[in-house]
Amino acid sequence: MIDLQSRDQLNLLIGFLRYELALPEASIAMALRQAERSPHLLPFVLWQYGLVSLDQLEATLDWLETCQPVL
Repeated sequence: MIDLQSRDQLNLLIGFLRYELALPEASIAMALRQAERSPHLLPFVLWQYGLVSLDQLEATLDWLETCQPVL
């Protein structure tokens, strides 16, 4: 699982959200502002604000669970 405390690892998640889920930049930016102190909550912030569906949240959590960070 990715540790979202690292900027590189957070960027991997943002890339997934942007390219796999096709989330708009503005949605990601708003969620990042809300989760600034707790980036590990980013997927839940997106869901809480209705920016992703439950299926998209599950896909994101599955991706996080299986993702291998690039060293």
